[in-house]
Amino acid sequence: MKKLKQEKQIQEIAKYKYGFNEGELSSFKVEKGLSKEIVTQISKYKEEPEWMLKFRLDSLKVFENMPQPNFGPDLNWINFNDYYYYTEGSDNISNNWDDVPDNIKRTFERLGIPNAEKEFLLGINAQWDAKPVYENLNKELISKGVIFTDCDTALKKYPELFKKYFSKLVNNDDNKYAALNSTVWSGGTFIYVPKGVILEKPLQAYFRINYQLSGQFERTLIIVDDDAQLHYIEGCTAPVYSKNNLHAAIVEIFVGKRSSVRYTTVQNWSDNVLNLVTKRSIVEEDGRMEWIDGNIGSKINMKYPACILKGDRSQGDTISIAVAKNGVYQDAGSKMIHLGKETKSKIVSKSITFQGGTANYRGLAFIGPDAINSKARVECDTLILDNKSHSDTIPQNKVQNNKSQIEHEATVSKVSEEQLFYLMSRGLTEQQALEIIVMGFLEPFTKELPLEYAVELNQLIKMDMEGSVG
Repeated sequence: MKKLKQEKQIQEIAKYKYGFNEGELSSFKVEKGLSKEIVTQISKYKEEPEWMLKFRLDSLKVFENMPQPNFGPDLNWINFNDYYYYTEGSDNISNNWDDVPDNIKRTFERLGIPNAEKEFLLGINAQWDAKPVYENLNKELISKGVIFTDCDTALKKYPELFKKYFSKLVNNDDNKYAALNSTVWSGGTFIYVPKGVILEKPLQAYFRINYQLSGQFERTLIIVDDDAQLHYIEGCTAPVYSKNNLHAAIVEIFVGKRSSVRYTTVQNWSDNVLNLVTKRSIVEEDGRMEWIDGNIGSKINMKYPACILKGDRSQGDTISIAVAKNGVYQDAGSKMIHLGKETKSKIVSKSITFQGGTANYRGLAFIGPDAINSKARVECDTLILDNKSHSDTIPQNKVQNNKSQIEHEATVSKVSEEQLFYLMSRGLTEQQALEIIVMGFLEPFTKELPLEYAVELNQLIKMDMEGSVG
């Protein structure tokens, strides 16, 4: 019996494409648990200014006194003293791929990161657990004055710019996990695009958790000045472990006047990761913010990327997918907050559930009293592949003036026998037919991805769906 159980566990691990583990690689690791002493140790080790240590300790007090969220999945079972809050995988950040430690290099090579850098991207930043291990800036970025680095480096090299924007959109008392991130944040991405700079190709960051019962708490801070343009792509993976890992990130994005930012996330955390993140942007007049948000893995995922449409005629868009199989709870959506006049927003949410998974849409469309002549549209579509799975749509739509409008549309459907029969009569197996139906359902999302990422996403979903028939 024990042997059969072990074989089943091995098979489950084998199904997860990025479930490989290169072993313990840490050069520095704090003790397990969360305390004033550990937070101080992290800050001192990183040689941070006194104001950042004070910010961390203040955030710890907020975290300790703040309750768990009163919505979504129950999180009260989490024991925060079970986790390691800082694990450093390498002594130095490298600008040369050849200098990266061999074990870490092998992992990122298997993830395809060097090829992506050569073929597609202007700049790349790879992070292993708490610390970035590799960054490479294209000469074009440097010549245009673009800053693309990790947040720890930005705090030291660009202290005034960093402090001006840090924690201005997501305060340390925003929610319990924002307080946790503010207490122990490390690494992440810092981008500054100067006024008038148009970046034709994307920048990318890649994050990986490699340790059991560890946390990753990166901080992403993006400032795009007036009349500028940026596409940023973020990827996430973790190996499979028997105990849960914790990921609690914060993303703050500032979109200048007449500027455009697209933030693409392809999240493929393994099914033992708790993904509890806060993502928020503020958009000035005539600016545009787009969230392209893919959620495939994680045990629990709570993520609601938001746009604060502050400036007149600003726009916000979110296109997201959530895929939930057995043991996965996706509670995701988006928030659009209209403050400026003639602002526009659109949320398109696609969810797929099978093998007993749960995928909920939770969102907010808010049009304030001064946001006259504004429009918001929400589209929520769910595809349920069996009778064991579950999905709810939980929207909040609020209009506080009589010259604006909100449209909400939601559908829940199952794969019909007629659709399967038609495709199978053309020579496809039932599994192949089901995959085609699912890919068609997700097409509004996948068409927004660069080709190589769309191909990869399709493969990940097909692997997730193995065994969903029968």
